[in-house]
Amino acid sequence: MNTRPKSVTIISWVLLVMSVISIFSTSLTYNNPEVVEIMSLSTIPITLQYIMITLGLTITIISAIGMLNCKNWARFLYVGWSMIGFIISLLTSPMIAMLIPGIIVFMIITFFLFSSKANIYFNSGKAVPSDS
Repeated sequence: MNTRPKSVTIISWVLLVMSVISIFSTSLTYNNPEVVEIMSLSTIPITLQYIMITLGLTITIISAIGMLNCKNWARFLYVGWSMIGFIISLLTSPMIAMLIPGIIVFMIITFFLFSSKANIYFNSGKAVPSDS
């Protein structure tokens, strides 16, 4: 049997926890005038931005759960959706420099999700808890 690499476990749980926290924090800032002012600088309507945020967080949660359960599609879903999000942000965001840290973290996560150990794990199709 093939064990889940620690990197996949850590990435999946971090994505899962951070997404749940982000759902709550986003809901708390929904009517914050400062947040609305910053969001209004984008060419995308604010309502659509909130829809995209919610959809992105939902996709990330589904991807994280799928990765924990050895679903190969889950890592592709996460990477694909993230790339689409970054492209949209690069084309519409008034503060492109703010995207750089997220892009760097995304590149590191992608590196580990497609490492040789991760490839073996995801291609085995059988979820086994983390290696020790």
